[in-house]
Amino acid sequence: MQRMNRAYLGVMMMLRSLVAAALVAITALPAAAEKLSLSEISRYLNQLQTAEGAFTQINDDGTIDTGTIYIKRPGRVRFEYAPPNPALVLAGAGSVAVFDARSNTGPDVYPLNQTPLSIILARNVDLTRARMVTGHTSDGTTTTVTAQDPDNPDYGNIQLVFTANPTELRQWKINDGSGGTTTVVLGEMRVGGNISNRKFDIQREAQNRTQR
Repeated sequence: MQRMNRAYLGVMMMLRSLVAAALVAITALPAAAEKLSLSEISRYLNQLQTAEGAFTQINDDGTIDTGTIYIKRPGRVRFEYAPPNPALVLAGAGSVAVFDARSNTGPDVYPLNQTPLSIILARNVDLTRARMVTGHTSDGTTTTVTAQDPDNPDYGNIQLVFTANPTELRQWKINDGSGGTTTVVLGEMRVGGNISNRKFDIQREAQNRTQR
C-alpha cells in the first residue's frame, strides 16, 4: 500500500509540474504595451486558418490531461488525448463528438453552436457584436476576453487569453451551461499548412472504430 501511495504521489507531482510549466510559459512572456482591442483579436481569429500543437487540459474535477490539438477554421477542431486517457474529441460539420475507447455505444454528439467553443470557430468572429463580450481586461502581459453567445447566454461562456507582438491565443477556459469549467493551455503552435479534413470527420472516425 505504501508503494502504491508513493507512486500515486509521484504521478500527481509530475502532472502538476506539467501544468506549472505551461502556465509559466504564459506569465514569463514580455509585457505588452497595451490591451489588445476586440477588433484586433477578431482579426487575428479570422486570419487563423489552421494550427496544431500540444495542449494541457485542466478538468473541472482537478484532473489533468495532455495531448495534441488540431484546429481548422471555420468549425473544426480535434483533441487527441495522450495515454492513459483514451478519449478523442472532434468538432466538424456543425457537431461536437466525444469518443471514449471504453464505450461500445459510439460517440456522444452535441450541436457545436450550443457550446462556447463555437465562438472562436465561427466563420466570421466579431467580438464587437453587442452583448457578446462580458469581460475585457489586461494585466500588462496578457489580454483576457470573456465571450458568450449573445442570443443564448445559458450555453455558457469562453474566457480567452492572448499575448501581443504578435497577437497569439495562449489559453481558454470554457464555463459550460451546467456550471462545469475546463481550461486548455496551448503549447507552441504550428500555424498554417494543410490539415486533412478527414481528421474532423465524425462519421468516418466512428466507422473506423467499429471496424477495429
